[in-house]
Amino acid sequence: MNDRRQSDNHGNILSRFASAATAWTGSTAAFVIAALIIIVWGLTGPLFHYSDTWQLVINTGTTIVTFLMVFLIQRSQNKDALAVQLKLDEIVAAMDGASNRLIAVEDLSEEELKVLRIHFKRLAEMAKSDFKITESHSIEEAEARHNFKKDRRKARGKKGE
Repeated sequence: MNDRRQSDNHGNILSRFASAATAWTGSTAAFVIAALIIIVWGLTGPLFHYSDTWQLVINTGTTIVTFLMVFLIQRSQNKDALAVQLKLDEIVAAMDGASNRLIAVEDLSEEELKVLRIHFKRLAEMAKSDFKITESHSIEEAEARHNFKKDRRKARGKKGE
């Protein structure tokens, strides 16, 4: 149990560090510092006779920073995407008439997503034929309403014969 707490604590420390680093690297101060480093490096060129070592310093520094930033940016994007997905899941779950099949849709296979896309294209086609776009709430409800309308039209057609 103690090992798990230590592991959680290390994860929490790393998470807090990554969040702080993400916030700081996106700040104006970070940009100004990076720009100053480039300016100082450029100004020291004549001092070092534009040597290979002088060029290697900036190349190595930028490579290391870029390598680390790729992972930091990806972590930040993953966290943001998860937060947005959870918010969308909450909205879908809370809406009366919304299709609950969309909760955790990001976990579906590509093939399942293609099937859902087809259903929603059908829903969009049905909604285009309605006067009010707000009348349809879910695939099932839209199909039921559409079928009800068709049956009603058929019944009216039979009465007029």
